Amino acid sequence: MEIHPIAFVQSPRGEIEDDNWGNVESVIELIPKIKAEAFDGIDQFSHLEIIYYFHRVKPEKIVTDSRHPRNNKDWPKCGIFAQRGKNRPNCIGLTIVRLLQRKGKTIVVLGLDAVDGTPVLDIKPVMKEFLPREDVIQPSWSSELMNNYW
Repeated sequence: MEIHPIAFVQSPRGEIEDDNWGNVESVIELIPKIKAEAFDGIDQFSHLEIIYYFHRVKPEKIVTDSRHPRNNKDWPKCGIFAQRGKNRPNCIGLTIVRLLQRKGKTIVVLGLDAVDGTPVLDIKPVMKEFLPREDVIQPSWSSELMNNYW
């Protein structure tokens, strides 16, 4: 299996941080071999899913078992697939962002929790029909963790 970046993130944030991503405006620019027309029609959607690669995760930091989210002992130990941390086996991130603008081969988005230089693997429009059709259920610790994220 081979996966190659289709774009790269230009973000004002160069350092990895856990919180305060809600007001971050980022630019996503397609790589040279992908034409601008790949974005045709994208501006008809308010939100996009950005799938990206956590390129700064060191191999020795990857978690394949369980841990306390953010290493906070007040929260229960749970498996890496029950959390959204960056130190996952394939280092893949996914965030729903607001699309602010499209300019040729670039889009401007709000709320992307990816640092400057992050490789983008795919971009998909958010469609209501792909969102959960029932209430989303999650443990209380996850809401506490996300309290200052956005």
